[in-house]
Amino acid sequence: MLIPSPSPSLLRPEDLERQKPLLSISNLKTPQRSVEWSRKLWSPTVIGFADLPSTSFNISFSSILQNSVFFDDATSHEHELLQDILALNTVFICCLQSTRKSKQAKSAREKRQQFAANAWIKPQSIKDKLKLYTDVRAGKEETLKSCDTGGAQIDANGCVVCTANINDETSIAREEVIRRVMRIGKKPAIKRQRHPVPFKIVMMTTQSSITTPEPDVVKVSVLGSESIILGFHLTDYMIKEILRKVPSSTYVIITDTNIASLHLNRVTSRFNTMCEALFLARILSSQPRLITYIVSPGEQSKSRETKAQIEDYLLEQACTRDTCIIAMGGGVIGDLSGFVAATYMRGIPYIQIPTTLLAMVDSSIGGKAAIDTPHGKNLIGAFWQPRFIFIDLCFLETLPEREFVNGMAEVIKTAAISSENDFMNLENEFESIFEAVLKPKRDIRRKSVVPDHLIIEGATISTRASSQELLLSVVLASVKFKAYVVTNDEREGGLRELLNFGHTIGHAIEAILSPEMLHGECISIGMLKEAEIARNLGYLNQVGVGRLSRCLQNYGLPVSLEEQKILKLIDNKYCSVERLLDIMKVDKKNQGDKKKIVMLSSIGSTYEKKATVVSDEVIRKALSPSIKILPMEPKLLSAPNSEVIISTPGSKSVSNRALILASLGEGTCRIKGLLHSDDTQVMLGALQKLGGAQFEWEDNGETLIVIGGGGKFKVPDSEIYLGNAGTAARFLTTLCTLVQPPLEPSSNNDKITNKAKKSLHHTILTGNTRMKQRPIAPLVEALRENGSEIRYMGNQGSLPLEIAPSNNGFHGGSISLAASISSQYVSSILMCAPYATEPIRLSLTGGQVISQPYIDMTISMMNSFGIKVERLLGDVYQIQQGKYKNPKVYMIESDASSATYPLAIAAITGTTCTIPNIGASSLQGDAAFAVKVLEPMGCKVTQTATSTTVLGPPVGSLRPLPNIDMETMTDAFLTASVLAAVAKTDPKKGENITRITGIANQRVKECNRIAAMICELSKFGVTASELPDGIQIHGLPIQSLKAPAKGVICYDDHRVAMSFSVLSSIVPNGTIIREKKCVEKTWPGWWDDLERRLNFKLVGVDLGPLKHEEWFDDIVDLQKQETSRLNLNQADIIESSSIIFIGMRGVGKTTLGKAAAKLLNRKFLDMDDHFEATHSTTILEFIKKEGWSAFRAKEAEILLNVLENYPFDYIICCGGGVVETPSSRELLKKYIREKGGKVVHIVRNIDEVVSYLTRDTSRPMFDQDVLDVWKRREIWYKECSNYEFVVAIQTGVINSEGYIDQSEWQKVERDIFRLLNFITGKETNYVNVNLRERSFFISLNHSDVTVALQNLQTITHGADAIELRVDLLSQKTVATTDGISPRPSTEYIGRQLALLRRFSNLPIIFTVRSQGQGGQFPDDNDDMFQLLHQAAKWGCEYIDVEIVWSPISIAKLLKCKGYSKIIASWHDITATMTWNGDSIQAHYKTANQYGDIIKIIGKANSFSDNFQLLEFLQKIQKDPHHKPIIALNMGEKGQLTRIINKTFTPVTHPLLPIKAAPGQLSISEIHQGLHLIGLLPKKNFYLFGTPISHSMSPTLHNAGFKVLGFPHKYHLFESEDLMAVKPILNDPEFGGASVTIPHKSAIIPFLSEITEDAKLIGAVNTVIVRLEGDGGSGKRKLIGDNTDWLGILYAIRSAIGLDGNHNILIPGEILESNSSALVIGAGGTSRAAIYALHKLGVTTIYLYNRTPAKANEIIAQFPNNYSIIPIRSLTDPLPIPPRTIVSTIPGTTDLEIPDEIFASGAGVLIDLAYKPKRTRFLEKAEREHGWIGVEGIQILIEQGLKQFELWTGRKAPRDVMTEQVLNKY
Repeated sequence: MLIPSPSPSLLRPEDLERQKPLLSISNLKTPQRSVEWSRKLWSPTVIGFADLPSTSFNISFSSILQNSVFFDDATSHEHELLQDILALNTVFICCLQSTRKSKQAKSAREKRQQFAANAWIKPQSIKDKLKLYTDVRAGKEETLKSCDTGGAQIDANGCVVCTANINDETSIAREEVIRRVMRIGKKPAIKRQRHPVPFKIVMMTTQSSITTPEPDVVKVSVLGSESIILGFHLTDYMIKEILRKVPSSTYVIITDTNIASLHLNRVTSRFNTMCEALFLARILSSQPRLITYIVSPGEQSKSRETKAQIEDYLLEQACTRDTCIIAMGGGVIGDLSGFVAATYMRGIPYIQIPTTLLAMVDSSIGGKAAIDTPHGKNLIGAFWQPRFIFIDLCFLETLPEREFVNGMAEVIKTAAISSENDFMNLENEFESIFEAVLKPKRDIRRKSVVPDHLIIEGATISTRASSQELLLSVVLASVKFKAYVVTNDEREGGLRELLNFGHTIGHAIEAILSPEMLHGECISIGMLKEAEIARNLGYLNQVGVGRLSRCLQNYGLPVSLEEQKILKLIDNKYCSVERLLDIMKVDKKNQGDKKKIVMLSSIGSTYEKKATVVSDEVIRKALSPSIKILPMEPKLLSAPNSEVIISTPGSKSVSNRALILASLGEGTCRIKGLLHSDDTQVMLGALQKLGGAQFEWEDNGETLIVIGGGGKFKVPDSEIYLGNAGTAARFLTTLCTLVQPPLEPSSNNDKITNKAKKSLHHTILTGNTRMKQRPIAPLVEALRENGSEIRYMGNQGSLPLEIAPSNNGFHGGSISLAASISSQYVSSILMCAPYATEPIRLSLTGGQVISQPYIDMTISMMNSFGIKVERLLGDVYQIQQGKYKNPKVYMIESDASSATYPLAIAAITGTTCTIPNIGASSLQGDAAFAVKVLEPMGCKVTQTATSTTVLGPPVGSLRPLPNIDMETMTDAFLTASVLAAVAKTDPKKGENITRITGIANQRVKECNRIAAMICELSKFGVTASELPDGIQIHGLPIQSLKAPAKGVICYDDHRVAMSFSVLSSIVPNGTIIREKKCVEKTWPGWWDDLERRLNFKLVGVDLGPLKHEEWFDDIVDLQKQETSRLNLNQADIIESSSIIFIGMRGVGKTTLGKAAAKLLNRKFLDMDDHFEATHSTTILEFIKKEGWSAFRAKEAEILLNVLENYPFDYIICCGGGVVETPSSRELLKKYIREKGGKVVHIVRNIDEVVSYLTRDTSRPMFDQDVLDVWKRREIWYKECSNYEFVVAIQTGVINSEGYIDQSEWQKVERDIFRLLNFITGKETNYVNVNLRERSFFISLNHSDVTVALQNLQTITHGADAIELRVDLLSQKTVATTDGISPRPSTEYIGRQLALLRRFSNLPIIFTVRSQGQGGQFPDDNDDMFQLLHQAAKWGCEYIDVEIVWSPISIAKLLKCKGYSKIIASWHDITATMTWNGDSIQAHYKTANQYGDIIKIIGKANSFSDNFQLLEFLQKIQKDPHHKPIIALNMGEKGQLTRIINKTFTPVTHPLLPIKAAPGQLSISEIHQGLHLIGLLPKKNFYLFGTPISHSMSPTLHNAGFKVLGFPHKYHLFESEDLMAVKPILNDPEFGGASVTIPHKSAIIPFLSEITEDAKLIGAVNTVIVRLEGDGGSGKRKLIGDNTDWLGILYAIRSAIGLDGNHNILIPGEILESNSSALVIGAGGTSRAAIYALHKLGVTTIYLYNRTPAKANEIIAQFPNNYSIIPIRSLTDPLPIPPRTIVSTIPGTTDLEIPDEIFASGAGVLIDLAYKPKRTRFLEKAEREHGWIGVEGIQILIEQGLKQFELWTGRKAPRDVMTEQVLNKY
């Protein structure tokens, strides 16, 4: 029976009685139950088998060999179950018992009860009762080589006692063991008789005690001993080996906390269990003890201090010389433990159990044990060999991916120096190697019948997956080589130095950047740098460097310190070259002061069998981020006949095309001369991921063997990252449409993550920041229209792309493609065309085709691979279906673009250069550079079909090119530009100007190359300017050139770097080229060839990190260059340039445009109306007659005309299809680029648009589905606009006819007016943080902000701005594979923002907080800046920019941010920054460079950290021009800094779901805190006047004080004698006052000053207290102001749809340009009314008073331009009937209100009397004439709210204060 057990021990008999059987034999009647029962075996169990009849005895035990035991009453299902159970390799305790039994059979139940009682063996008597112990492998028949059974006897209890000594060196078959035991004894053990001999087997099976099958291991010999053992699941195996072969009294496991938490309990438990069993089996003579010591993880533990602590612990534990140390962990644990073992008691044995890949293949082998010191790594140590090294590869399954990758650096290193075959294995199988470790669940076909959930994968060969075999072989290869080296050179005599490949430089990097960078990451960079040194010295070719780089990057290892992921890891740390060289001085390999580095000669071999001496000069060149080019030596310049012959690298264009064609083709192709560069590496990696071909290298990497896949591609397992490889991106886009959908995973496969599910169904192409900006839309749109399913995942028109596979593949047929941007679009379709399902007819549209020679190149290469392309009339190509036939060999010709640089050097230096493999027959357009550019400039050119030679004229005599069209060789324009910079004046024309045209596409390359050349040439003193499609350069004498002090910045563009290398060849004193690494894109060995083959002297230069401000300054220079051509002042452009609206028909462009024109005082022009007026017909009729194409052509003409003739003061509304025409799109983009224009894309939910258009018949319907039209146009709208307005309509406001409710549409018009005011700079809505004592922003952290809209007014009480945390938004309605979008769409975010603005006038802070800075947005530079750019387009007042991102990305955002202010932020998430440290200064400097506001957030680990912050702020504030700064400490201990911070303190509110940051406070809590620490003293406020007993002012103001947590109090002080208030005014606790009759004028003498408003009105109703000086420590001033007029003004605005707080209005006729108003009454309040009306823009104000003289007095007090006209009667008709009336007379007056004053028909009446609440005047205006009435109490509240804000500096909580007053009123 099966009984659950609480522990691995057996139960006592009494326990059995209390337990109910979990499952009895009789219950096992179905296979299903058997499976259920077997699954329960994974919990601790005891299984008993009893009463085996003698007749079946032989059968049963022979069956054990087949893993089964038969019961006397067992069924076939039970047999199957027992078979599964016994397949587990278990511990058996067997006993024979000779007790007598009744001859009568007992029931099965009685037998089992008897068995349960008899089978129990008490722990204390196990030694006496043990009969046999063995641990054997399941299912293997091996001869028992040694089994000394000894004798047998009957013990006191009548049991047969026998012992067996098992030789554990062999696996023992169960049957043989049992057979021998059965033969022991005085009586026959087996006797055929009726009554059975009771035989008992107890099998203990627990989770902790299940042992693995005997593993299949591989042993490697080192130093003459097979002490290295590799395999899977070795725990039991290695424990047995250690116990038997390294006997000790004490074993000490040394590990770290990480490993302890994962593995220590399991290992110690198995160790103790096996010790006990082996002891009881008399294999061990005594039972050893096991102790453990755990250290902190990381390199910091590898120290003298930790070593001493371990040694003290061993001494305290009385560990003697027979102690054995077991090092279980990574390299740190191994090195540390080995050194302890080497020195403790003068040396004790130790075992290595490496748990990281790095330790397995490197540090555990060789016996090098050491610790670190401040002077370097591993400088104190010893050689001490471990007795065993157990490499259990299962440890890797718990290893973090980064740690695994870290170890792969050593694996790659070993292959690189020892075996090309091993290296090729690593190159080609990286995905499978990753799978073995990172996807440990595998589907394996097994012979074993054990259930899948119990199988231990990989322990035996039969259970090992192919990926596991691969992993084992890879690790084994590394281990074998290191073992070989150690065996032949244990003490590093020379050979062992080879193992330090990459370590000389890598260790120096690690010494600076640890712990942020891991050892393997540093070694990876070191390997590549050392390989580059070998290339520079001529030992290694570029093929080897390229292969090494590609292999490292395949495994996710860095190859440069400039990589973005590395920069993020290391923060502000910098590896200066001099510091690296200094650290490298202390290297064990060095010979004195000579540094030694391992030099590769090829992949798999080294230049010497030891490290090679390398000079500091060579090392410095390799390590330096910049290079200084010294001008060519005079002796070379004076030898014009000296000739350089140089072959350039393979053509990038040809290489990439050849890779595509060979992969698509059938058969094997050997590609020779392939370019080994970043771009081709990207292409190779992508094709491997797509499974389209097999790749192998031969001829030491000079030849690539491609075994074509015939056009069959699979969906890759992960996204394809293309960096900035534009060629690969465009070619692969079409190729990916050929991908076939994968088979769905079977139901019994392991779970698949959501991300993996997505990857199973789509191909994703992505790239770096620049790649995500480069256009690909024409190609994508052409493929979409052809039926391919492609989705933009980010910016419309750019990568990343998601391409769905299709069973139908690439459809084919007729395709139209715009080819005016890139010829690569054309080549992409051409190359894949033969594999389409239909023949393709490709028509090129959009005007002149760009770069036709590259299309011709593609066609020629396709012909070489067996496919012909037919060119028809015009730009039309016909391609039939077929398959490429791979040629046996394909030669890649040299790159013609690269050839321009050495040829140009010959031209500029007057020397000779020959390119032997580029000539007139070349496929490349740039091959004509010498003939078309250099020859006209004065060079002698000799060009054959296959070679080109150039002899330059004397230095300084190159001629300018007045006009040259370089459209056929656009990439070469940079080379021509630097030559033009030193051209000599043309004597015929008297000018020295070169004009290069036809290169517009160069603006969208790796950078804007035209602008970059202008900017960098200017640094040499050269004048250059931009042409519409080119560049103009003014030549300069060479002696006038001055090299820029800070060098040439290359914008990460290889062609910029190499072009300025040409110019540097003649610039005096040398020129520094920054970012020298960028040349690796096309000519990785450029600097080596420039020095070794072109005879230049190069010097490595380290100017420090390329600082953010340098990028910033140069980007700003680019911007200045782009805007310098404008004829108008930029401010004038912003104010008056016409604003263009574009967008789909039906979004509301016309309606919004008319409203905007009226409100901005501009004219309105509708393009459709203009079209109809111009052509005297309707658009509908024109299209019917002429067709859509003719209409679009005319529309483009009209757009050009409109932009030329209406450039200023217009709102121009374009038709929805204006973007359909390429020329129109270019006009709009040019308007933005060159004129500083504003093009606003109006966006509305497309479903609403469709609903509207189905009812609108005023325009012709689309000839396509509206949704399809929108999908096509969306990208064009976005690329042609620099602003976007989202028409956000709330649910339920669209009527049954599809029209929006008028009140809702008025809100939309108000919203667009806010946007237009902002983007033109008219009303920016900023918070004046310099004038406010304190400012706050509320951090909204909802996943959907609409849930907060109803409470938004309450949530924002007292706040100055709202932070929208975009990273916290989630869009749960997006259809994805898992039902939830990983991040919300741009459209969703735009709507959220629009609705937020609808409900609040507060400025928006747009924040996308990354995970690395404490938020939830993925750490993706490109996606981050896509949203930040969108925030600028939406006109967000503030944009939070994290300074950790790419400086180029930030600079580009600053360039296009418009009026948005930047909050430059940095968060110390690691809590390691100190406010008095160096790093904070660096962060502040960076933030100060970028931000309008600086935000630095630390973390308070102790309360004293807050004082450090205050000291930091004090230093900053000493600069009178310092920018506003937000400086806070997170956490509870940092809350003091939130209280003290003055600028934009982030705050929370009780109604928010959570706090956005730890320790965040509400505004109320901050005010309370300020009061408690004495920074916000209590103040008393008053109302002066009489009678005031019924005043609402105390209710109003005290409500506001309470909500915001102010300690203040508002009182009434009633007195007719104003002198009575003097003591109050002088009281230090006096905070301010309201003043009413009769003191409004009388109080003025008591005040220090009054405002201009109060002066003009002649009355004061508000007293404000101001303290002069910093912090309010100076003289106290009383200031008089008047808020009555503000109350009237804002009441009118609110009534007619104007938002008073921000001067935002909606359209209406209340206030026209020729408007009038009427004021009734001539008291003090009437002056405030007149003033308010004038401020509103009313042109004529009528004043009526019963006493005309009183009215005249009022009029005399105002300037004439107020146009105040007195009237004597209200019944007299007025020239302009008023639309606004303000009554200032008492509500109880008997004045008759005639109907005549309401003659305008509609308007607003303000009745300032608030008793009674509803006056006769209001009733008449509203009921009889339909006017809008405003009660006097509203005016009281409005003016009171303004008073509150003047006193407190805080926005009044309007809703609460208003509610309190109205409730009491």
